[in-house]
Amino acid sequence: MSPEQLVAARTGRHGVYVPSNRLGLFLALRHWCSPGQRLLMSPISADEILFLVLAAGLIPVMAPVSLMDGNIELARVVASAVDAILTTNMYGLPEEVLAMAGTGLVMIEDVAHGGETSVRGRPLGTFGAAGVFSLSKHAGAGSGGVVAVEGAAERRALERERDLLLRPGALRKELLGVATSVARNAALRLDMARPAMRVARVLRLQEPRDGHRIPLRPEELRTALKSVPDLAALDTWVRADLHGYRDTRGAVARWYQSRRLAGLPSERDRRLAGVARLAELPTVAPGVLANVDQPLFRVPLLVADRDGAIAALARRGVPTGYLYDPPYDDYAAEFVEPSPDPEPARWWARHVLPVDPMYADRALPVVGSLQPAPPPPGDHRMRRAA
Repeated sequence: MSPEQLVAARTGRHGVYVPSNRLGLFLALRHWCSPGQRLLMSPISADEILFLVLAAGLIPVMAPVSLMDGNIELARVVASAVDAILTTNMYGLPEEVLAMAGTGLVMIEDVAHGGETSVRGRPLGTFGAAGVFSLSKHAGAGSGGVVAVEGAAERRALERERDLLLRPGALRKELLGVATSVARNAALRLDMARPAMRVARVLRLQEPRDGHRIPLRPEELRTALKSVPDLAALDTWVRADLHGYRDTRGAVARWYQSRRLAGLPSERDRRLAGVARLAELPTVAPGVLANVDQPLFRVPLLVADRDGAIAALARRGVPTGYLYDPPYDDYAAEFVEPSPDPEPARWWARHVLPVDPMYADRALPVVGSLQPAPPPPGDHRMRRAA
């Protein structure tokens, strides 16, 4: 089965194959939203998400976030002030998708972290107008994505729009991408992540960063925004760490992606066991405790010395990624509408340590003794149950 067929089988929806989750998100936002509309989104998400929202000509409206799970705290959102919602499902912890669907707003689900998460027995990616899956997260396929939509007409429309944005691929690059993904997965499995991380730095497989964010380059960004909606205008920002995000994928890449995706059920028990073990730690984010039955992408811990923990994990061959610090309010203040209460997002982004449950045994000697994060500032509380 193809990647889109496998996602369709999970969701009961129609699948549109895309070379990356980020291109899928751009397609969905352009299809269901109009330039100038206000999009509610979390201030804690990947760099490229903000830039593709800007490329779609939308106004990013920062939501207040819950200290429970780092997701949007819907109870403190004025739904009438926005036109659409983009979910994050932080590390696989589900957003309040049932309540969001009840607002009547257009909802686009970013299911990159939540590809294996369900809410009341229903998979994420089936609650909004579109659910955008990543094949490089849970499946570890290095690239690829699928947009899950309700009807065949929507599928055909998105396929036409996708084809206008695709760039020609190259077999050499495709083979290199597959080989790199195979090597990365093997390095983790064989406890060789430390040399793999060194090779990645030498080969510059990741963008240079200011801390955990790519450089914003605000003057260039202001100039680029004069051309939106236009994905090409913001390409140098959107493509971070994945320059081929718009490149057509051939038979080799799609075969590899299908194989990785089809193998996820065999990893479920191991992932669940890792979630259960990490959930026993005093540092675990409270939202995890209500989701120990979910095969989470990462288990978020809230720790006092996050940077020290990252260094200690790296010495044990456990890479740490998917850190979104600082929040968009601080990272790109002039390009977003700020959250009415940015402090919880700042606290979460500063203290969260996402741990891969597949390698819980390797991480526990480090994370098992970490000190919990200090209390949130002011009168902030863990307000809602996950």
